[in-house]
Amino acid sequence: MTREKAEKSGRGLPLDERITGALVGAAVGDALGGPVEGYSPEQIVERHGGRVHGVVGPWNGEAWRTARPIAPYHKGDGHVTDDTLMTHALVRVYATVRDHLDAYAVADHLVPDLMTNPRWIPELEAEAILLHRIFLAEKWLVARLHYGHIDPREAGVGNIVNCGAAMYMAPVGLVNAAHPAAAYAEALDVAGAHQSSYGREAAGVFAAAVAAACAPGATADSVVGACLSLAKDGTRAAIEKVCETAARYTDTESALRPLREAVTPYDTVGPDYRAPSLGARRPSRLHAVEELPVALGMVVVAGGDFRHAVLGAVNYGRDCDSIATMAGAVTGALGSPVPEDWAKTVAEASRLDLWEPAAALTAVAREIFARDVDRRRAHEDAFGRLEGPECCG
Repeated sequence: MTREKAEKSGRGLPLDERITGALVGAAVGDALGGPVEGYSPEQIVERHGGRVHGVVGPWNGEAWRTARPIAPYHKGDGHVTDDTLMTHALVRVYATVRDHLDAYAVADHLVPDLMTNPRWIPELEAEAILLHRIFLAEKWLVARLHYGHIDPREAGVGNIVNCGAAMYMAPVGLVNAAHPAAAYAEALDVAGAHQSSYGREAAGVFAAAVAAACAPGATADSVVGACLSLAKDGTRAAIEKVCETAARYTDTESALRPLREAVTPYDTVGPDYRAPSLGARRPSRLHAVEELPVALGMVVVAGGDFRHAVLGAVNYGRDCDSIATMAGAVTGALGSPVPEDWAKTVAEASRLDLWEPAAALTAVAREIFARDVDRRRAHEDAFGRLEGPECCG
């Protein structure tokens, strides 16, 4: 698909199709990126005899149960990772609250869900509580909020600064579809329970990107523009630099190294993803998580096309399941079709209904919008009466 065709493909799509595209697209990107997460583009080529073009098996084959450093997780064969499991968990919180969320909703609803509701965990090939799968940076939510009784708005302080909160913020953008500023503000509040510094900022900007992608007529460039209008500090600088670089390329293969070079000054992890630098993941106003700028860069290179953006993210390596999750959510919200064979394979392999969370969130988004309209009109009426009849005509 050409860049022009990709950018036109989603114009005029209704809300339900954009929400479905974003959530299914995020899950498919996650599943494709999982088996090559943590490796370099060169290592990926050596392992797979070329670039990854779809669903592949575990890096270590049948030895996945014991192979380090990722045992005992069965990454590959279409299995989603914690990115998707956390995204679906946040959808369940929206389905319960049925209104905008904040850090207290994370404490009151998300944390109990992580601790008490067994469900199928694809990478464990077993039913378990989600707490047994999520990474230490996400276990922080339980330690701080359930056991530490920390103010939810401050609980993210002290956690490692990474993309852990950003990776599951697509639902916030979808509930605030076509309103990036509102998505940004809500995600910053929600993510305050989980992350601080540029990790929290990435969550806000990613939600804004998804919201911007839902706007009629949105393009890759308009999404980046919305992000730059809201992003702060190193996150803004990293997005600007990476997307400026991305605009010079039209194929993701040639963009792999340039995008990595563009984000390097802002990334704290360093050249060896599995051996982070001493300054890795510490709070800073100068730095950014790597995943969000690179995901947006891939969306720009691909001109909003789902397949090209997601495969570019997957073959980038490093934290590529999260990069592909974000690229998949944005391009899916733009309306670029998610390949049906990929979605079917991921759903069946992961034993997940990828479409049910989208239907649930669409219903909630419509309810919240109607409530927002009522609240806005009530405010307009109150403000008008404060200023007198001559104020508002």
